Parts: sequence; structure tokens; C-alpha cells
Amino acid sequence: MFKKAAAGGAPKGLLVVGDVVTDVVARHRGALARGTDTAAEVRMLPGGAGANAACWAAYWGCADVRLLGCVGAESVDWHRQALRSAGVAARLVVDPEASTGTVICLVDVADGAERTFLTDSGASLRLSPTDFSPSLLDGIARLHLSGYLLFSDPGRALVRTAVAAARAREVPVSVDPASAGFIRELGAARFLALLDGVDVLLPSRDEAQLLTGLPDAGEAAARLSRAFPLVVAKQGAGGALVARNGSLPTQVSAVAVQPQDSTGAGDAFTGAFLASLLAGADPEEAAAEGCRAGAQAVARLGGRPPRRAPSPSELPEVPDRAG
Repeated sequence: MFKKAAAGGAPKGLLVVGDVVTDVVARHRGALARGTDTAAEVRMLPGGAGANAACWAAYWGCADVRLLGCVGAESVDWHRQALRSAGVAARLVVDPEASTGTVICLVDVADGAERTFLTDSGASLRLSPTDFSPSLLDGIARLHLSGYLLFSDPGRALVRTAVAAARAREVPVSVDPASAGFIRELGAARFLALLDGVDVLLPSRDEAQLLTGLPDAGEAAARLSRAFPLVVAKQGAGGALVARNGSLPTQVSAVAVQPQDSTGAGDAFTGAFLASLLAGADPEEAAAEGCRAGAQAVARLGGRPPRRAPSPSELPEVPDRAG
């Protein structure tokens, strides 16, 4: 964890605006047996890209993490308690008509714990500008927006409102694009046009390639950094690429672990990255912390962190394959 102290008296808080969902994680081995049963380990866990990132930021040492999200009445208490336990101050809007979003996470342990999502966004699609107030930015040094907001009309309007409020206060804004599948449906050009005023873009490798049409990960990150001051492209087991001003990116190495569930690994990276920036790290140092958090995430079930910060010695190592 990055330990450099932030300047005294300066705002230190992180506000995350995004999705809070219920994850149903099903870990299975190999192809699903069509038309019959497939043995699996199934757990119901709190999740959501925005909520996960907020929890990992708190876990990585940010003392003031706030979250704005929307849930259904049936699970608001459960989600609020889970966020409170993780050190996140949550403002959860309760929608009277929609239930909390639910994501079925199919995790194939025989394929590097790669996950496939079946997503019912539910109430998270209903978060809107009426739920946002500029006062939410009081004491906030960074605003982070989940890309899932951009896949609904109310969410897109909320993003415009929140970015404008942040720009008025000179608060930098970051966005995690969140879903290559949903970007493909919306259209890459339209998605990029919705990001006006964003300072930091945190795409996955697939998202960066989709947004640019470039097959090379480094070239895709460099291209995006012509439009955004800082691009940090997450590469999974390949670490991360940090790009500025259209130049070829800096490679940051991953931490090798035995994967158990890749759900939330990118969210963990984002949370630790933002917490480290708030602690005074430069982008490369912060990306290295993000890689550490991503390794922690894939080594455990679900998208949320454990209850306390890890030491480097607690990271599980990749088994020796020589024997």
C-alpha cells in the first residue's frame, strides 16, 4: 500500500458514483452442460463496479470514501451494511419500482477463472441528476464515475451533471468504461463523446481496443491518451499501461497469483489506483498498487476486498510448475 501522506488541510476524499448490485457468483469447471446440471460453487455477494471500486479504495487506505448509488428496497439494508463494514459512506437512493441490480457471474476455474456476466442492471439504471447535489463534492479531491452510468439515459444525464459540478470545483474526474459488451451496443464513438471533461480513463485491454479500433494494446492506450490527459489501461495478467499525450505507454508489471475468481479485479485495480493517487503517488506508482490489488481480488471469491489491508507476504504465489 502506498504510504506517502497527502498535504495537510487539502481535500482528501473520493466520491464514487455508480452501480451497486447483487452478485451471484457460480464457479464451475469447464464447459456448461447444456440442458442439464453442471456442478458449481454458488455464492450471493455484494457487488457492482462502482461499489467494488469504492470498497477497494477504502481498503487501500483512503479514509474518506463516499458512494452514490441506487438500489431496490428489498436489499438496501444488506448493501448499506456491507458498504459501511468496508469503510464506505454510502448514500443509497431507494427506487420504489425497481429491484436492486443482479449479476450472474459464471466463473470457469478451468479457464484461468475467467468470468462471464449475465447482467440485470435493475435500479442502478435509474440513478439520475436529481439524485446528485454539488454538496456531495464538499471535501472531495477526486470524483470517480462507473462507466455503467453511460448505458442509460438518466445515467448519461447524471454524468454530465456530475462532471460539470466537478469541473466547477477543479476536482479531477476518472471513468472506468466498465463493459466492452455494452460499449459495443452503444457505439464506441458515442461512448467517447459522452466523456467530455474526463481527466483519467481506466479501460481494460478489450475496452481500449474497442474504443480505438486498434488491435495493439499499447497503441490503443496511446491513442486514447490524445483525448484524455491520463490513460491507465488494465491488462489483466499483463499488468497495466500508463499513457500520456499520445506517447507510447509505460508498462507496469502484474503480480502473479493463482486465480480463483476474476470478478471485480478491474474494480480492485481502480480503487487502489485512486487511493494511491490521493496519497501522493505518481500514476506509475499508483498503477503498481492497482496491480497488487487486482492480484488480491483474483485470488479470492467475489469483487470485494477482505476486512483489512494485506501485506506483500500475504499475496498467494503461483504454484511452482517445474515439479
